[in-house]
Amino acid sequence: MRALRVVGLDEDGESVVCEDPENGERFTVPADERLRAAARGDLTRLGQVQIAMEAQMRPREIQSRIRGGASVEQIATVSGIPEHRVERYAYPVLLERAQIAEMAQRAHPVREDGPDVQTLGEVVAHTFGMRGHDYAEANWDSWRGEDNKWVVQLTWQAGRSENRAHWVFHPGAHGGTVAALDDHAADLLDPSPNRPLRTVRPVTELAREALQLDQQAQQVQERPEEPVAAQRSEAPTLDLDTTPPPAPEPAAEEQVEENAEGATAEAAEDDAQRKAEPRRGRKSHPIVPSWEDVLLGVRSHR
Repeated sequence: MRALRVVGLDEDGESVVCEDPENGERFTVPADERLRAAARGDLTRLGQVQIAMEAQMRPREIQSRIRGGASVEQIATVSGIPEHRVERYAYPVLLERAQIAEMAQRAHPVREDGPDVQTLGEVVAHTFGMRGHDYAEANWDSWRGEDNKWVVQLTWQAGRSENRAHWVFHPGAHGGTVAALDDHAADLLDPSPNRPLRTVRPVTELAREALQLDQQAQQVQERPEEPVAAQRSEAPTLDLDTTPPPAPEPAAEEQVEENAEGATAEAAEDDAQRKAEPRRGRKSHPIVPSWEDVLLGVRSHR
């Protein structure tokens, strides 16, 4: 055990900074009630604080969280309990998770026509060999999900990326069965190294559909031109020209004026004839001589 030297409080005021005098490496210690009790030498208070903190998370709750996939470090950080105390309750559950992971490797993957003859471990090892991955460096783990079913996880490194595949494990006769939960798990069950990734298929299909729609749109735009032109040639046309007629030429204007003058003259002659007709009627009647004409014997010329 190395001895550390107290440097002071951290900037947040909630941690104590300690330094290793040999190499200058620094550490932080939470300035909580336990540190204060230890600094005062109050062993009674220190024991009470530890019991109170352990009472916040009972052993059964620790095991339940570990069975659900949590790690010892995560439980220790959340509860504030030292890791060696958490490991005391987590150890049997970690063994259970490791046994379930081994059992799942001996289970049979479920295919479209039923369970496979080969086990999950054999199929994955064969796929790793065909794709150039090192199966020995892959890590298996398992935990119980919220639906109370066991989930098996395989983690492996491919280049600079860390990949994970998940299956649901159903224990049963002949090793039980496993079913893929994500794309990586389904890809590992297919031994073909040239199998295209599923994430590419929708993009390719969408691009193909978009190309087909573009071609159909071009055909629709090109086809209607000929029938429309034929219909336009056959359909009767209506003269809807609203532009005013062109101005008449000077000769035409003169002819129009002459016609107007002739019509005016004819109208005047007709009026004169109408006025003259009554006069002709009056002259046709016999003239009655006045009394003076009778006495004198003179004929009147009226």
